[in-house]
This record gives sequence, C-alpha cells and structure tokens, in this order.
Amino acid sequence: MSRFVAIGLILLAACSKGKAPSAEAPPPVATVVTPSPAPPAAEVRTPGFSKKTIALPGAGPDGVMMDYLAFDARTNSVWVPAGNTGKVDVIDAATGTVSKIEGFATKEMEGKRGKRTVGPSAVALGAPGTVYIGSRGDSSICAVDEKALKKGTCGTLDAMPDGVAYVAATNEVWVTTPRDKSLRVLDGTTLAQKARLPYDGEPEGFAVDAARGWFFTNLEDKDETIAIDVKTHKTVATWHPSCGEDGPHGLRYSDVDARLIVACSAEVHVFDKTGAIVGKLGVGDGVDDLDIDTTTHTVYAGGGRAGSLSIVDMDATGALKLRAKIDTAPGARNGVVAADGAVYLSHGQGSELVVIAPEKK
Repeated sequence: MSRFVAIGLILLAACSKGKAPSAEAPPPVATVVTPSPAPPAAEVRTPGFSKKTIALPGAGPDGVMMDYLAFDARTNSVWVPAGNTGKVDVIDAATGTVSKIEGFATKEMEGKRGKRTVGPSAVALGAPGTVYIGSRGDSSICAVDEKALKKGTCGTLDAMPDGVAYVAATNEVWVTTPRDKSLRVLDGTTLAQKARLPYDGEPEGFAVDAARGWFFTNLEDKDETIAIDVKTHKTVATWHPSCGEDGPHGLRYSDVDARLIVACSAEVHVFDKTGAIVGKLGVGDGVDDLDIDTTTHTVYAGGGRAGSLSIVDMDATGALKLRAKIDTAPGARNGVVAADGAVYLSHGQGSELVVIAPEKK
C-alpha cells in the first residue's frame, strides 16, 4: 500500500467516524393499471425495412403539430393536417413531393403544456373527389377537392372538432367533439349540422361498420367503446376494451374480418362482432391512432413514447402476433399505411414524417 493511499484511508475513516450509516431511498415505483394484461411484445428489431424522413414546410421553433393523417388510395397520396402552420400538406407517395393547401385558420390556446397554436388537425376521405378537413383553429369542417387541392364548402361548429369520419350510407360527416362530450352529424354536401349527439363521456376515435350501419367511437374517460346506429342515432352496443386508466384511443374496423381494432396506450385489442375481445398484444407505449391493411390483415401501431412502430399480424380468429418492431423517433405516432406497405408517422418535434417501408426484394 502506498503512503498516499494509506493517508487517504485514514482521512476517510476519520470523516465517517461517529456517523450512522444512512440507507439510500428506494427509487420510485411506477404503477401501471392494466385490468387484463396483454402478452408483452418481444423486442424485435427486424431487418428488411427502410427508414426515411420527409420534411414538412413552414415549421416554427415548436415544430409542426399533427394529429389524424390519412392515406388517399384514389390519388396515392398522404394527407397531413399541419396544424400550427395553417396548412394541409399532401405527399405524393410515389415521388415524395409535398403540395400545400393554404388558408386554414389558426389560433393560440392554453393547453396542458402551456400555450400552443392550433389549426387543421384531422382528415377524412369522403365520396370520390372530396376530402374533409377538420380544423381546431376556427372549429370548421371544410370540403377539399382531392385533385385540384382547393378548399370548397365549409361548416362551423360551436365546439372544437377532434376526429372526422365520412359515413357513405347517409352521405354524412361525423365529428367527435370531446370537449363538450358529443358527436356532431353534418350533411356531407352542405356541411350544415344535422344533429348533436350527447354522451356521458368524451368521444375519442372513430370507425364505421358499413354492413351493419354502425359508427364506433370510444368514451375515453369511461374506458368504453360504443356503437351508434347511423340512421336512428341510438347507441346499440357498449363494449369494454379494458385499456385501463388511460382509456382507449384510436379505432379501425376491418370489414373483411368483422373485427374492431382498438388502440390502448401500450396495447392493441381486437373485438369480434359480438363485442368479445379475441386478441391482445402489448406494443410500444404511446399509441394514439393506429392503422390496418385489411388485404394483408396487418395492424400498424406507432408508439410515440417508445419511439417504435409495431407491425402486427392478425389471424382469422383475431389473435395478434408481432411481426416486427422498428425504431422510429421519440414522439412519432399516428401512422397510416400506403398501398405499397409504407407507413407514414407524424413526428411533430422534427417537423417531419417518418416513413418505414418494406425493402424491395
């Protein structure tokens, strides 16, 4: 032992003499509320996928706020409501070219994380030739020519819109307005409001079962999924996704399977047509909306907190199996799948879309 080390040990002993040892405080324990846990997804990072980004124009220091995206198979394009820029960006899926639709209102509002600027936030495909845009900037729903990319008729609500869906059977636009716990039903041509449907909960997510004439939405704060008859406006079913404290978020309906797919924060659940849960799978945390390719029975769930995209196979019974989990970016979420299998996820902090595509063989 060297003289310097010995001196150090003597000083250390002198400093600690007479002091009682102190136990370190245990680290905080996170509590996860999961009434009916799904099997965890394996941490798979599978080769065979490419990743790229598409920058969005007009970004400020806070990035680009995005919510509900949509893929338009009729024009092979991805529609992106770029909220705080006051624009809707339309991405040509073949070339990556970005076109802009301008003229949407924005406004500053107080949110959970302070002030933010809101604007166009949701996209819904209407009858051929028409795309509907919901905007939080002025609580409007506007029809847009999907080829000319020009705004047409607009209607204004007395509550801020969230999700927007087109119901072809009745030529109506259904809008979730969770701030006043209601759905709004608009004429698909004039965009005049036809009905306000109140609920004891906050509607979140949307899907349409055209065969039965049902409109699905979640009551997020009640952890319920309800089905509404599109003609009578009566609630015809109440199902229980058992998502837990965060409640259910996005919805997709697979008409070829008669399955309703529900996004929980870190899980995907599948209902059969009777309301029984027939499939569950844990995915990356932070899922809001999700998408499905009904031709391949593939579900795509982007976990914003996890920074990953889970690609999930759904079999004929509704059971789910993870095919791949791919790193995206922290905050990347709400992916939509294009005809070629590429998935476009909104990444607001980066003012971009993250695109995950299967590599060509």
